[in-house]
Amino acid sequence: MSRDAGEREPLLGNQSRQRTSSNYYGESSESSSGPRQQEEDSMGMTVAIKKAAKKQLDACCSKDNLKTKFPITKWLPEYSFRNLQCDAIAGLTVGLTVIPQGLAYAKIANLPPQYGLYSAFMGCFVYCFFGTAKDITLGPTAIMSLMTATFATSKIENDATYAIVLCLITGCVQLLLGLLNLGILVNFISYPVINAFTSAAAITIGFGQVKGVLGLSHIPRDFPEMVYETCKKIPETNVWDLTLGLASLVLLFLLKKIRNIKWNDDPDGPGPHCCVAICRYILWIVGTASNAIVVVSASGVAAILISQGKNDTLSITGHLKPGLPDFRAPDFSYSRDNITITTSDIFSDIGAGFGIVPLLGLVELIAIGKAFARQNNYKIYPSQELIAIGLANIISCFVGSYPVTGSFSRTAVNSQSGVKTPFSGIFTGALIVLALYTLTPLFYYIPKAALSAVIIFSVMQMVDVMIVKKLWKVNKIDLIPLFITFLSCLGVGMEAESGGVKVVKIDHGLLFPAVEYVQERLIEENEAEGKNNSMVLDCSHVSAVDYTSIQGITELILDFKRRNAKLVFAGFSKSVLEHLQRAEIPELVVSSTVQEGCKLIQEELTPEFPEVQHTKIDFSSHL
Repeated sequence: MSRDAGEREPLLGNQSRQRTSSNYYGESSESSSGPRQQEEDSMGMTVAIKKAAKKQLDACCSKDNLKTKFPITKWLPEYSFRNLQCDAIAGLTVGLTVIPQGLAYAKIANLPPQYGLYSAFMGCFVYCFFGTAKDITLGPTAIMSLMTATFATSKIENDATYAIVLCLITGCVQLLLGLLNLGILVNFISYPVINAFTSAAAITIGFGQVKGVLGLSHIPRDFPEMVYETCKKIPETNVWDLTLGLASLVLLFLLKKIRNIKWNDDPDGPGPHCCVAICRYILWIVGTASNAIVVVSASGVAAILISQGKNDTLSITGHLKPGLPDFRAPDFSYSRDNITITTSDIFSDIGAGFGIVPLLGLVELIAIGKAFARQNNYKIYPSQELIAIGLANIISCFVGSYPVTGSFSRTAVNSQSGVKTPFSGIFTGALIVLALYTLTPLFYYIPKAALSAVIIFSVMQMVDVMIVKKLWKVNKIDLIPLFITFLSCLGVGMEAESGGVKVVKIDHGLLFPAVEYVQERLIEENEAEGKNNSMVLDCSHVSAVDYTSIQGITELILDFKRRNAKLVFAGFSKSVLEHLQRAEIPELVVSSTVQEGCKLIQEELTPEFPEVQHTKIDFSSHL
């Protein structure tokens, strides 16, 4: 041992002296070895990065991680025929619920009814592979429909371009949050705030469907004006729609009571007879399929009335586009019938919706998932749920869907039906696809009053009144964010009703390149004083129009319609009118004089509008 140590010491000493000796130029060898040391450090860092990358790649491709990212691999190997039976019953039962709900929710989203079904099936397929909760079913919901109407209503009637783009971006945001493991974000939103938002949205949605039960039209979306105009138009109620709507609500209530019957059997007894058990199960199925039963029954009534020649008694859904939509990438612009909406227009119009809608979808999904996971004793993974819903929205947009999330009512039906795995979504989606292929012609007869009743009855259960009492007892401070959120949500995001009538006179012509300037000035006048004013445009000095003028007029009409305001063009010369007629501008309203234009708006809106204001636009310098 001592000899070995003695042999090593000179070697160590020589190494030390070599490191501190001077070179030819008087520099120490330590400094001369700097580049080599840097090279060695760089190589070491490269090796460390490679090792870390390999470790991360191995972790990503590991069996445990794959099971986490593809939860289907956890339950599929143990899947049994008994599970298949339970999933089939649950999936088909949910399908009977989602078909009428989807048709109804599309109305809330300001889309044709078939888009509710387009949004209902692809999410079910995707969630089967990526979801972690056996009970959750994805599809259109009341809140997502309301948010779609608020942020993604197209300037073109019955156009879904905005909604489909919103669905794609919503999915991308949710997928990114899931990949970054940011599902924990939902924990930073307090329960009172979520509850207040849900209740306010439910009241807005429910009262918005009163017009369907009463058979009214041209009701604004902003909640205060909605209440005012609905009450004001009560004398115009369609008695047939009212009768059918009330009957539908009563039937929905009775069927729910049947579904929730408690039989109070003796737990220690032998249990009910087989025939009794079958009858009880049939009653439960009837109660669970209440939406479908009400819609089918109401459609039968409508069909009978139409067959007897009474076509105008009930307001019905009308023709729907049959079959599935084409599987294709969403459009990011619209160009048809002399109307062009660019990608930048769509993105700027949706605006904050790209952030708000993904967050609300996350909150709704996780809240539902956690509730049923606690109830049925299993665990969900929020970040993986984000990945699932993100992929569902991304893929769904290729079939014309608007944003989807978990549905509380249908998830409850799924759970009560005895679902065992997410495979039940395959049966739900298949039933919706079958309905789109075969039942679309029959949807023509569905009365709007019945769909409104389905929506009202569904959202009534979302209003939680008892939370005020609970918070008063537990923590009164929490009442402050609750009431602030509740009162704010009743008005935020909706369009203001027309505040009055303005007359704007164009002092010179309306040819390129002055059109854009006129548009900007008119929008400024329209938004003056924080109100959307209806407007009569005095065009008596407009002697000619070109293609740019026609495009500008078309865009102005669409913009005023989007703001729930009216626009009338007054005083066009005969030659200009002939050009406009040949252009076939949709919804163009003209009058011979300004006075006639004001009268048209007065009859269209309300007799009690403010005094007419006159404004002049002088833009001759821009010609």
